[in-house]
Amino acid sequence: MASRADNIASNLNLGNFAQATELRQRIWFTIGVLIVFRFLSFVPLPGINPKALDRLAELGQGGVLDMFNMFTGGALANMSLIALGVMPYITASIVVQMASALHPTLAAMKKEGATGRQRLNQYTRYGTVFLCAIQGWFLATGLETFAGNEGIAAVVNPGYGFRVGAVISLVGGTMFLLWLGEQITARGIGNGVSLIIMAGIVAQFPTFATNLFEGGRTGSIAPTIIIGFIIMVAVLILLISFVERAQRRLLIQYPKRATQRGMMQADNSYLPLKLNTAGVIPPIFASSLLLLPLTITQFSSSSVDTTSTAGSWLVTLNQYLAHGQPIYMALYALGIIFFCFFYTAVVFDPEENAENLKKNGGFIPGIRPGKRTSDYLEYVLTRITVVGAIYLTVVCVVPEYMIAQTGIPLFLGGTSLLIVVNVTVDTISQVQSHLLAHQYGDLIKKAKLKGRTR
Repeated sequence: MASRADNIASNLNLGNFAQATELRQRIWFTIGVLIVFRFLSFVPLPGINPKALDRLAELGQGGVLDMFNMFTGGALANMSLIALGVMPYITASIVVQMASALHPTLAAMKKEGATGRQRLNQYTRYGTVFLCAIQGWFLATGLETFAGNEGIAAVVNPGYGFRVGAVISLVGGTMFLLWLGEQITARGIGNGVSLIIMAGIVAQFPTFATNLFEGGRTGSIAPTIIIGFIIMVAVLILLISFVERAQRRLLIQYPKRATQRGMMQADNSYLPLKLNTAGVIPPIFASSLLLLPLTITQFSSSSVDTTSTAGSWLVTLNQYLAHGQPIYMALYALGIIFFCFFYTAVVFDPEENAENLKKNGGFIPGIRPGKRTSDYLEYVLTRITVVGAIYLTVVCVVPEYMIAQTGIPLFLGGTSLLIVVNVTVDTISQVQSHLLAHQYGDLIKKAKLKGRTR
């Protein structure tokens, strides 16, 4: 049976797609939903003057909003219905997860199973609507003060009517994106929200490449910098691909059991602990928390008198927290490290895993079951998480700091590459799982047919 499973695993290739009808349908459905997402990024908000979009595209150029624009696939620069993307949902999920870890009522709700998770998801959606409304209001207020080329106003009819309409449109756009993500997760391939974020980043790759090589052609970027950037991207992709699949496997032994021939044999297995257990969640969470207040302050500063105390304070805050500035990078690094440990503690509970091993009769050699096993798992997991946090911080912060210092006119840094590579690897793994399940299904059907003929 093991050799037959190995043969099935080795035969997973592109030729199997022709027979996996359900898998092909899931892939085409995912592609169709992502195409809808790209179309929505070009649908402007009601009341926006299309002639002023060029000026709106320069709204946050060189600032932190360029990163927000990258996550939304250019929707912010187009001031589309989905200008806020899924970042409010991510911020709301951070708050709910932290509250469920600290508040006893929410913690008990989390342990209720599917019902408790459904209620927590509902709270997350309420928080998403609330954050969308706040960000949308400040976005609409800031848009009313901007003018495009030749003094063309960005908003045709400014006032409360435009602000309310913009808030409703932005809330509806974000919630529709979440619905599309849920449809991908249920009927497509991969995690829907992650794929939407990745699609937005990938959609900006042609712009990034054009800016890079155009800078080389005009002489604004030195050829050595372009070559070094390409080498850095290649090294980062190899590093991310290697580390994301790295594991620390703990040997698990089970009591000896009698075989069919009367011999006593011990069963062994492994408990895999990923080097980066948190995946892409820490950089996404950290950037989301930074983008929430900075979006509000940057658009608020445009509608406030800069000579006043509040106006000068907002301008100074935006300057210090601009993308590539030391304070922004320090806060970003601290956020990544914090969410590495926080999210790892959420997804992996040493006490629960130690209790499950004890119930099934398994134990780690040299470690007593129960509390000792729990302490040992926590000790190993903490050491692994330290390495994973350092890896994520280096990959996400160092390349973006180098890009900011060299003045390359694009924001394709380690964070975007980490998200793209990680989501791609996870999606490919799900495709392979579907292919494997399809081939095992065919194998079971053939075995049943042979059993009937006999």
